[in-house]
Amino acid sequence: MAEPRPHVPVLLVVAAFSRHVEALTWARQRLEQDFGPVAHVSAPYDFNQTTYYAATMGSELRKQFFAFHNLVAADDLAAIQLRTNALEDELARASGFPEPRPLNLDPGLLTLGKFLLATTKDQAHRIYLHDGVFAEVTLRFHAGAYEPWPWTYADYRLPIVLETLKELSELYRRRLAEDPTI
Repeated sequence: MAEPRPHVPVLLVVAAFSRHVEALTWARQRLEQDFGPVAHVSAPYDFNQTTYYAATMGSELRKQFFAFHNLVAADDLAAIQLRTNALEDELARASGFPEPRPLNLDPGLLTLGKFLLATTKDQAHRIYLHDGVFAEVTLRFHAGAYEPWPWTYADYRLPIVLETLKELSELYRRRLAEDPTI
């Protein structure tokens, strides 16, 4: 019989998008308060692959990724999703932005073999974690690159996103090598 072993810590990556630069700046500051320093910020890109968010967030959305220096436990994903939801709500209530949802935060975990996203929406390919949160393997790492699945969101198929996640995979490898306790 195989013995269960603890999972190595993983790289926390939060995708943030908004049409307001100030909201993205606020998000980074608040995320750093909760999860520690950001080790990498991706270049922002146009998030125009869907109109799903237009009614609540407006148009001309920009998206970027924040990867954190501190590695997290793989089983923290649901709690992180609940925290990022609370941050979105906090900004929406306290801000003077015209949209009801000025910010979207999508937490994910990067491992050596995959990139997972948290979601509150169930689908056949998602696994329930707890407290209404599911995990989805959005991309797999194979032959030195991230590859999408049939269900992978359109923007996660973009070369800029795949290259960013590959860079983050290298960052994660370095972080694992730096920590002798892992």
